[in-house]
Amino acid sequence: MGAQQVRDAFEELYGTAPEGVWSAPGRVNLIGEHTDYNDGFVMPFALPHTAVAAVSRREDGVLRLHSADVEGGVVQLRLEDLAPQSDRNWTAYPAGVVWALREAGHPVTGADVHLASTVPSGAGLSSSAALEVVIALALGDLFALDLPRWQLARLCQRAENVYVGAPTGIMDQTASACCEQGHALFLDTRDLSQRQIPFDLAAEGLRLLVVDTRVKHAHSDGEYGKRRAGCERGAARLGVDALRDIPYDGLDAALAQLGDDEEAVRLVRHIVTEDQRVEKTVALLQAGETRAIGPVLVAGHASLRDDFRISCPELDLVVDTALASGALGARMTGGGFGGSAIVLAEVSDVDTITKAVEEAFTAAGFKAPRVFEAVPSAGARRLS
Repeated sequence: MGAQQVRDAFEELYGTAPEGVWSAPGRVNLIGEHTDYNDGFVMPFALPHTAVAAVSRREDGVLRLHSADVEGGVVQLRLEDLAPQSDRNWTAYPAGVVWALREAGHPVTGADVHLASTVPSGAGLSSSAALEVVIALALGDLFALDLPRWQLARLCQRAENVYVGAPTGIMDQTASACCEQGHALFLDTRDLSQRQIPFDLAAEGLRLLVVDTRVKHAHSDGEYGKRRAGCERGAARLGVDALRDIPYDGLDAALAQLGDDEEAVRLVRHIVTEDQRVEKTVALLQAGETRAIGPVLVAGHASLRDDFRISCPELDLVVDTALASGALGARMTGGGFGGSAIVLAEVSDVDTITKAVEEAFTAAGFKAPRVFEAVPSAGARRLS
């Protein structure tokens, strides 16, 4: 999505040129699913797909929003009327960021906004986080708020948790704000410490495919919240602040302590083993053993499917078909209940795997998937 295209659309809508144009990417999570709200480890990287916003300041307490991707005209809101969970439309995400900034004491007095996004919506690739981060970055620049990226991500998370009402962790917003091109982000979600891990697949003759199943998911529905509440219940029963505090070598003892609470056993087992999978993936990548992360991805999918129980037939079909067609590894990615899977493959096997997945979906009577290459890309930035 070109900055000039979005700038021109803004000028046509509002009758004047914007003060600037910003972008923020969607993300793919390589490994570390549902660990973020358990104070654990995650490893996302940014996609080349972005939300782009042309923005100008207003001084009259009015927020005007328009999206090229949603039917309808400009939506006008008064800042004094913004209230948590008062909006069930797409406008809740940018409006929630404005609300969160003002609640934190930042002097945002209004804005005109035009948005366009190439991040697939509902695919588990953080289209909502991209939308939040691009607005926060633009307003931070325009109102000279001098927000460090980690704090910007925190405010966007608060917008989604409180204003939108979706109980998501910190990973998506941090990935959109902080990732670097050619790297995956190893993030400790407890203290927000970060390490950029080189992840140059092309140099090794590898590709990472994203397979969007086109099965839509919604974080603000009940299932995501149930998993989060179950993890919190498990942590409380085990006497720890978060499941991050259960060491991998202490897992068996922890599960025994949970007794016959079958749900808690499953949830705890996934989180503890998933944190260990993130650390193993970091070690392998730093050792130059990129191909060896394939089995780690597969183990992660099995855990999400069997213990966390958030996969679906379409995601399982992608993983099973890709592995049978020569993939080095595959797993679902994102919040679950639909969305996307990732497939690690040799360059020479990409076409074969893609064709096999598409044919498997046709044979199963599923909607045709969207398959594209995931290239580790830059985080949020000002374009003009």
